[in-house]
Amino acid sequence: MLEWMHDPEINQFFQFDAQKMTEEKAEAFIRKACIQAEEKESFHFAIADEKDEYLGTISIKNIDWKTKSAEYAVSLRKVAQGRHIAAWATWEVLDYAFETLFLNRVYLNVLPENSRAIRFYERLGFIYEGEFKECIYIRGKYRNLRWYRLLKKEYRRTVGKYNFEGER
Repeated sequence: MLEWMHDPEINQFFQFDAQKMTEEKAEAFIRKACIQAEEKESFHFAIADEKDEYLGTISIKNIDWKTKSAEYAVSLRKVAQGRHIAAWATWEVLDYAFETLFLNRVYLNVLPENSRAIRFYERLGFIYEGEFKECIYIRGKYRNLRWYRLLKKEYRRTVGKYNFEGER
């Protein structure tokens, strides 16, 4: 995890200062993630290849059971990027969110300048809902956030349309 957290190309779009992440803090995150999973607040999954090499993390977090909604996030090591791993993992975690947890809405937010991520989310079927102006303070300045969503009924229409070669 520290590899991608400390990579400036990857962490430039994070909403937290990943450069300050230490091994102890990463271990604390993992322990907290186990507790959150037991309490059904958030689910953070490691993405691994067939050799069990860690490639990244994907999450369904901040679950609101009253509204049946949760936030989605994904981050990969450089070695895993461009191999459709994030798309595969996203469909797996969305299936878990909608078909196992019975959520109705999964949402995400992204910095507007993260055009690669935005293209990815839109290709997967996430729908743009709007942009909050200067709603977050990152690295000494206020930044905008773009918000996207996917409803269970929208997910069902898009399942299987993404062929993992970049086409829907």
